[in-house]
Amino acid sequence: MARTKSPAWQRKAGKNPSGGLNAKGRASYNKGRTPTGKKRNLKAPSKSVGNPRRASFCARMQGMKKKLTSSKTARDPNSRINKSLRAWNCSGKSKAAKTSATRRKRLKG
Repeated sequence: MARTKSPAWQRKAGKNPSGGLNAKGRASYNKGRTPTGKKRNLKAPSKSVGNPRRASFCARMQGMKKKLTSSKTARDPNSRINKSLRAWNCSGKSKAAKTSATRRKRLKG
């Protein structure tokens, strides 16, 4: 019986050593479908500073890092969250995070 290979995004061949998926991994992931039957559309990280997709990602991930990780993981440069923040060129507070923080302060008082 022939044994089928798992998709590249699940193997080392599709993973980027600095975290996330490489082009081959994204291509193999996009071949599949979601559980609801929709086509997948995973895109490469965006490093351009003015990109709203990047700003949104940075704000969301920095919030997750702040709330959901231990202090040890937050300081570890090889943790998955820190690798993804580096890949997306997220440093400090993003514009979206600053805007949402300002909005929360305005609503409180």
